[in-house]
Amino acid sequence: MQTTAPGISKGLYHELIRFVQKRVGNKSTAEDIVQDVFIKVHSKSAQLRDEDKISAWIFQIARNAVSDHFRKSSRSVQPVDIDWDSGVHEFNDCVAYCLKAMMLTLPDKYRIPLELTEIDNLSQYEVANRLKISYPGARSRVQRARKMLKAKIDELYLIKTDVYGNVIVCENRFDCCCKPGC
Repeated sequence: MQTTAPGISKGLYHELIRFVQKRVGNKSTAEDIVQDVFIKVHSKSAQLRDEDKISAWIFQIARNAVSDHFRKSSRSVQPVDIDWDSGVHEFNDCVAYCLKAMMLTLPDKYRIPLELTEIDNLSQYEVANRLKISYPGARSRVQRARKMLKAKIDELYLIKTDVYGNVIVCENRFDCCCKPGC
């Protein structure tokens, strides 16, 4: 079995493993991520503009893969991790419902990229490809949408979270426009 992608030296392979492992803290996870990097390198090789910069390009793909790994792992919650007896999840559900309702008030230019990243769980690269815009353009639209949404939320609600991000206080500054019982 080949351990490196064609055209990639074993030295670069080992550098990538060390680079990723330093960020994720687990060798087997690092190896999985590097394998994903190789797949992306192979599938996106036509996007490489300057072959002299192949190492920098590969490491950028690795940085993005590490970010994707943490983004995906931060969204996955196991049922055993939830304290079903506490009322915290009710606040989280209410805030999530209100966020989705408020998201609909954003201009399509910003709402659609935000929905694709946050609800459909696409990376910003995938959003850029789907919307046929540049990656910096997609990233900018998602960031602006988040800022717009945060400003609306801060205007309408007082929300406090615990260290784990669970909503522990949710007070309406005005009548709640979302879901009955919130």
